[in-house]
Amino acid sequence: MTNAPAGWFPDETTPNTLRWWDGQQWTDHRSPAAPDVAAAAQPVPSAHAPARGTETKQSKGAKSLDLFGRRTRGRLEELEALVEKHGLKEFGEIDEYRAQIDSEIAHARAAAEAEQAKSRDEWDSAIRTASKRHEKLLAENHRLEGEIASAKSEVVNLRDAASLQELGIFDFEHPAETSAQLAGDLEHLRGQIKDAVRNGKATVAAQGFTFNNSAAKGRKFVNDMSKILLRAYNAEAENAVKMMRAGNLAAAQQRLTKVAEQIARQGTMIDLSITPYYQQLRLREMELANRHLRTLQEEKEREREHRAELREQRKAEQELAREHERLEKEKAHYLSALAALEAKGDIEGAERMREKLSDVDRAIEDVDYRAANIRAGYVYVISNIGAFGENMVKIGMTRRLEPMDRVNELGDASVPFRFDVHALFFADDAVGVENMLHTTFAEQRVNKVNHRREYFRVTPTEVLDALKAHAVEIIEYTVEPAAVEWRASAVPGGVV
Repeated sequence: MTNAPAGWFPDETTPNTLRWWDGQQWTDHRSPAAPDVAAAAQPVPSAHAPARGTETKQSKGAKSLDLFGRRTRGRLEELEALVEKHGLKEFGEIDEYRAQIDSEIAHARAAAEAEQAKSRDEWDSAIRTASKRHEKLLAENHRLEGEIASAKSEVVNLRDAASLQELGIFDFEHPAETSAQLAGDLEHLRGQIKDAVRNGKATVAAQGFTFNNSAAKGRKFVNDMSKILLRAYNAEAENAVKMMRAGNLAAAQQRLTKVAEQIARQGTMIDLSITPYYQQLRLREMELANRHLRTLQEEKEREREHRAELREQRKAEQELAREHERLEKEKAHYLSALAALEAKGDIEGAERMREKLSDVDRAIEDVDYRAANIRAGYVYVISNIGAFGENMVKIGMTRRLEPMDRVNELGDASVPFRFDVHALFFADDAVGVENMLHTTFAEQRVNKVNHRREYFRVTPTEVLDALKAHAVEIIEYTVEPAAVEWRASAVPGGVV
């Protein structure tokens, strides 16, 4: 049997119901009770006497309420509010209700945590997005700052270029710009020229010149005249570079020097002249242009001579091939004739035919040797008094079967008279003999730039002495040239 909780007593007005006694009076708090609980409940207290114990116990309870009244009154009020809101329930229902409330609280907490996590993710995403945006803005700001700096630099450069152009300094196309060797020197030199103009080192003039008794007007007059004459000088220097050719450097430099002298004469009143330092810079600029043009000309000349050498070599190979083919046909003819003579029993005729075959075989061997040995050929020493004077010869070599064909080609319409031959001999190492003679007379070479131009300021006698000194075997050598055409042309009436 279950006893009623302390403070709860059977309600006399309502069966199976418990009512709360606060120690002094009945309250309106009621709770349903099972029959066995109601039967076992404590006796109902009197409204004018203590529910349990003696008067002494009542006075002690009153004192306890006085001591703890304030503390418990708040809690009782909370309990009364809960009872008024939810009513009195069974303990099992209260546990179920508590579990339901706990579940709802757990769901609410989970939802709150999920919402908080979502908010945190959104916040983190927003921070990352803002960070990326900030980085983009920084990059864009850096780019714009670079563009601004570049624009400012361009403005400065344009202003500098405008001030230089006012004095006749332009970035024109210079021949040496395309040169791998001279482009760096040209860039450095142009920097020196511009610095000289900027720093006032291009011209020099009188100081303290006055105009109409005004020093300011005098300075302005000197500056204006300096600008005008310097502009004219720079224009002439630029034109000289543009008109530069491989062989006219001296003439172009002399022309620019005369311009500087003319400026000095025109600026006598204010002692105006081009400084020697600036003059040397512009002359150096012309030298660079001329060096590049000479290099290009030499390269073209080498290519031209190389093509001519290849043509000569191809002609020699074709001649050797044709000669070999002719000799083979001749050999086949002799072999056929030898077979016929032997068939007839003509012993003497067969012997003569064998000798001819032997000569043909030797000729074939010689042709094959010359075809295989590219150093073998004919060395020639020729001159042309009518075209080049008495003390000049041409020393060369050819692999042609008929070396005079090469000599006749050299004396074609490009020269007024034919060449005279002083020596024309075969050598197993014709290339070596030619190189020896070229080395011996290197100081007398006419064209020291293009060595394919094989002309030397020596006499035929000096060449003969060099051949003898190096033990070169020659059978025939003519010292005095015939020069028939030239002598006939020099004598009135054409008769020598």
